[in-house]
Amino acid sequence: MVIAESCLIDLLRFHLSCSLTSCVSRVSSGGAAGPRLNNNQLYKFSYTTEVLVDKARGSKEGSAGYRISSDVDVNLVWRDPSSKDDQLIQVAISNVRLEPVSRRSEKKNVLHGSTTESVLGKTKLAALTKPFLVHLRNGKVRTKAFYSYWAEPATVKNLKRGLASLLQVQLNTGKVIENDVSGRCTVEYKAAKGQVTRTKLLETCKTAETGFTTHSQVLGVSRKSSSVTVFTLEDGFIHSAVAEEKHSVGVNARNSAAAKVVSRQTLTLVGTEAGPLEAAGKDVSGVVKSVDAKLAAVGIVAEKVKTQCKGCPSLFEHWQAQQKQLEPASLSKATAPRSFLALIQSIRKASKDEILKVLKSASKTSLPQVVDAVTSSQTAASLDAMLQFLNFTDAKGLVLQERFLYACGFASHPNERMLQALLDISKGKISSTDIKESVVIIMGALVHKLCQKGGCNLPTVVKVKKLILDGPDSTQDESEVQMYLLALKNSLLPEAIPIFTKYAESEVGAYNTISLTALQRYDIKLMTDEVCKTGQVNRVYHQNRRIYEKNVRAAAADVILSSNPSYMEVKNLLLSIGNLPHEMNKYMLNFFSALFSKVIRQAMRDMISHNYDRFAKVGSSSAFSGFMAQSADVTSTYSLDILYSGSGILRRSNMNIYGASKGAMLHGLQVAIEAQGLESLIAATPDEGEENLESFAGMSALLFDVQLRPVTFFKGYSDLMSKMFSMTGEPMNVVKGLILLTDHSEVIQLQSGLKASTEFQGGLAIDISGGMEISLWYRESKTSVNNRGALVVTGNITVDMDFMRAGVEVSFETEASLDFITTVQFSEYPFLVCMQMDKTTFPFSEYVTKYESLSSGRNVVSRRSKKQLVPGSEFPLHQENSNMCKKVFDSSW
Repeated sequence: MVIAESCLIDLLRFHLSCSLTSCVSRVSSGGAAGPRLNNNQLYKFSYTTEVLVDKARGSKEGSAGYRISSDVDVNLVWRDPSSKDDQLIQVAISNVRLEPVSRRSEKKNVLHGSTTESVLGKTKLAALTKPFLVHLRNGKVRTKAFYSYWAEPATVKNLKRGLASLLQVQLNTGKVIENDVSGRCTVEYKAAKGQVTRTKLLETCKTAETGFTTHSQVLGVSRKSSSVTVFTLEDGFIHSAVAEEKHSVGVNARNSAAAKVVSRQTLTLVGTEAGPLEAAGKDVSGVVKSVDAKLAAVGIVAEKVKTQCKGCPSLFEHWQAQQKQLEPASLSKATAPRSFLALIQSIRKASKDEILKVLKSASKTSLPQVVDAVTSSQTAASLDAMLQFLNFTDAKGLVLQERFLYACGFASHPNERMLQALLDISKGKISSTDIKESVVIIMGALVHKLCQKGGCNLPTVVKVKKLILDGPDSTQDESEVQMYLLALKNSLLPEAIPIFTKYAESEVGAYNTISLTALQRYDIKLMTDEVCKTGQVNRVYHQNRRIYEKNVRAAAADVILSSNPSYMEVKNLLLSIGNLPHEMNKYMLNFFSALFSKVIRQAMRDMISHNYDRFAKVGSSSAFSGFMAQSADVTSTYSLDILYSGSGILRRSNMNIYGASKGAMLHGLQVAIEAQGLESLIAATPDEGEENLESFAGMSALLFDVQLRPVTFFKGYSDLMSKMFSMTGEPMNVVKGLILLTDHSEVIQLQSGLKASTEFQGGLAIDISGGMEISLWYRESKTSVNNRGALVVTGNITVDMDFMRAGVEVSFETEASLDFITTVQFSEYPFLVCMQMDKTTFPFSEYVTKYESLSSGRNVVSRRSKKQLVPGSEFPLHQENSNMCKKVFDSSW
């Protein structure tokens, strides 16, 4: 009976301890919750911690990194009389040694000829070898239960924390939440006879240091992490502990551009000997004071380490070295985005005054690129500098103002303050109408990105949402209504869907087109039956209430077919073919031919809707899609749509490029050229519903999911005629500049106490232009869209201990161009149309750089590269286009 009561008391005590630490799922055979030290005994260990960095698939032999080895003595200082698992232990590090992580020649060994003291310095070495205390309760270290000295360098305290974290273990299987040097993490234990395996779920760790990443998954970065520690136990205490932690970080669009950091800790018991006696005391705090009054509870979680770059150039010096690479003549080369990325890193460490100094000293030709870099840096200092530097009341500064706004629109991690700055600008005096429109349109893009991060209810976001949602109905000015609709198109707010459905049925063609193309961008789940199946979009296509322009009806068909249409919707679209204007008949036939959904195939089995009479319509309009590139990481597709009027004049040309990776989709590029009211030039009859359209031609671009302000070639008959006689054939620029595509920064806290800084950036130098030429003499028109770009993506993982540094950089770069040219000869019907989409031969290079350095300035660097030329090609469209191209070029001289 006494034995039973004793067992019951022990069991209750055990369950109480488990409820306090959330620790176990079953009782271990010995009854101890964690390792127990014996009084009057000194445990002598050998300890090594090593870190290596390399490309993701690199071997240990070729890695950069270092190993710290030492002896470690552990002894019991105090134990709670009421609980054997409540222990205060002392840990002392001695005989510290530094060496490379792998064997290497003297020339490649940065530590050759150095001693531990010369590398660490006397102060740091003395601090590292000073004993510290750890309070273990049931095998766990509480948040504040790590006692060391506040005056010690942060790197030293973190190394000690890494060793203390290795000493905590529970002897029972189960999931727990633990505090250690990595933060507050969920940990899973699996106990077997004489062995315990601890798996840390690193994605659950909560730390004070936070980073940022690109909102787009296709352009973003992914990290794979693991942390496993295996303990072997003898006589109730740790005999050995082996921990391995791996982090691999790579670009989603190209997994070979990935780097890794591996951290290993090994603690092995080499013997025991007589040690100091247990101290007397009632509680931990009193015992700690009796050991050393200067000891303090500094906390087990790692603290931030401030590293100072010795000998690094200032921002102005860096700018002077990079200035030539950012001149317009270099923008088509990979050196431009590489310098752009390096400049951003330097700007992020600079003050407002330093940034203003660079802005004021830049040449007139390089200044737009500096504006791109400063705005893309996205720091408080860089935004303040730009707002002070730019004067939106000055009409001469239009180029710089627009570059600033576009860089805001492409921002990788915008904050509320950036949106507030644009809101303040929109309320102030702006000299240019174009800039005023761009400000509002870009605010819509920022709202979308902030809502993606969960910031839809931020005060500034709420204000801007109200502004753009109320905007279309608040004005009668056609250009302002378009401005608000484009802002809503960027925002992708669910609340904007009713607005788009309303304006899709407007009497203004521009409103129709913007609204319908905006609806295409929404998630299908948000597209209700009212919008697609029984409502406005079907009414627009089938013209139930009024006559619409062809390009509007074509956009409506696109919305219907991309929104999981029903069988009857598809059938009704098919039945309309034959009753449409000639060119639209051909367009819809090609459009259906490019789609392969189950519902469409089912509808085409019906001979009433799918027959020769319907599908043999002639015309030159076209719709085509295909693959640009396919790899294991990313798939790139393109689509080309071109719609003509019945007289052979271009009505709409639309080129799209999409990227897909890991189930995510990115609308990389859309360039649309629209023209109307040009039939009078060749004395032709306009199509139904287009008799009274004003002469107009313009181009609209959407880049990386951000709609930009449209560009007008001409508007009105008088403007058209003046442009006709002054036309040089030179394309008009739509977008030109440097864009920060990928932007990922984080600090990975390793269990060993070391920190790995991760920086991945991707920069793009881009030049998109378009043009339209019409020759009345030769009765020929030509439209062109020219895309030039240079891309550089770099990824760095660096482990910096202040006294020693090791890192790896992986990168790739390319320079490419893509041209889309459409030539139309309209001297007879059916007129001849030739579409060409050409990709030139382009270089592709990959680089891996590994480096190690000491605070003394000594360093070792190794570089490897791989270069290749990717052959150019003309993308295949359809056979009918190929036949027409032969006729066009055979007849031209």
